[in-house]
Amino acid sequence: MQTQIILKNINGFIKKVNVSGDEGQTGAIAKMYYKHGKNEMELTETITKNELPHTFEAHYHHIHMDNTMKCNFTALSDQKTRYEYEYEYTRINWVMPRLIAILFPSMYKKPAEKWLRQFKAFVEKH
Repeated sequence: MQTQIILKNINGFIKKVNVSGDEGQTGAIAKMYYKHGKNEMELTETITKNELPHTFEAHYHHIHMDNTMKCNFTALSDQKTRYEYEYEYTRINWVMPRLIAILFPSMYKKPAEKWLRQFKAFVEKH
């Protein structure tokens, strides 16, 4: 069964469509669609660990690159949560993106960090 999630509060995020597995659970696979500048980007998310509300880990695949993300959530109070994340690009499979990553390392980090900060704000409001 495919489920579509739309979060309008996250700039660039278009939608998330569950492809297989129990949505949001370890082993689930989903397609995520983003708009980045004039281009659209499709990522495949595979959840590798979901122990929410404490931790969440996933692998993301794009035609030109792969990365992993680990998130930790720590309740500071009823109204505040510390959201810590780390992500690592594990494969860059095309000459131009690889060259850009070497010459301008923040080129990939800035959009990802922006989306993660917006996601944090979204989660903390809901």
